[in-house]
Amino acid sequence: MAENAVKPPDEARYDYDDPVEIAPGIHWVGFYDPEASFHCNPYLLLDGEEAVLFDPGSVLHFPIVARKVMTLVDPSRISHIILQHQDPDLCGAVPVFEEVIARDDLRIACHRRAGTFIRYYGVQSELYHVDAHNYRLPLASGRVLEFAYTPYLHSPGAIVTFDTITRTLFTSDIFGSFSDVGRGATGAWELVATEAYLDRMAGFHCSYMPRGAFLQTALDRIERFGAATIAPQHGSVVQGELVARAIGRLRELEVGQALDEPGMPT
Repeated sequence: MAENAVKPPDEARYDYDDPVEIAPGIHWVGFYDPEASFHCNPYLLLDGEEAVLFDPGSVLHFPIVARKVMTLVDPSRISHIILQHQDPDLCGAVPVFEEVIARDDLRIACHRRAGTFIRYYGVQSELYHVDAHNYRLPLASGRVLEFAYTPYLHSPGAIVTFDTITRTLFTSDIFGSFSDVGRGATGAWELVATEAYLDRMAGFHCSYMPRGAFLQTALDRIERFGAATIAPQHGSVVQGELVARAIGRLRELEVGQALDEPGMPT
């Protein structure tokens, strides 16, 4: 493990009511529900006097996410919100966050194809279309966030985001998963993925990703980043040697199987 790496928390003792640092300066600020089979994972990146919020979540979870953000930083320091696609489970709370952040220069980074729909949430801030900026976002410190286009996984405007400093890749729905219900259950949700996560991740992709060719192209782009940590919007954070194994597991899949579910019209 690198000298400056953050060790995964002891899941049995960790209090999910607090933010969790998953890489230096990068915090999970999501909502843990012991009765839910689906977890959404907003993240906050701190960079000097600047902060970046990733996929902040729905209106339902806004009070919890906002409280965690405020334990780490004054919201006025958030300069950018990254939206990696346009679904309500990651975009719904953006207008409320705009009011809390209260910055005229706040920018929403997204792909142009997602931005068309993001406006319909009532988002007022400037849209920073990553595809018009060479898939890069420089921060005030000189730190650069890099993006890769991952269309149709599972949105036409889907992107992933790579932090070049910590080698953390925020992957939106890719590498995501449903979670088993109940913390005490075998294979129940944990923030940091273990071996059992690979099969749950595979099942999610088989049902929600539309075509194998799209997934393989995205994995080619993802592998080039050489990520040390994968931070999906759903499911668990993948770290260490599991990163390569998770990529390999997804490469084996035949996705789009929801089309063959019993009872579907032909």
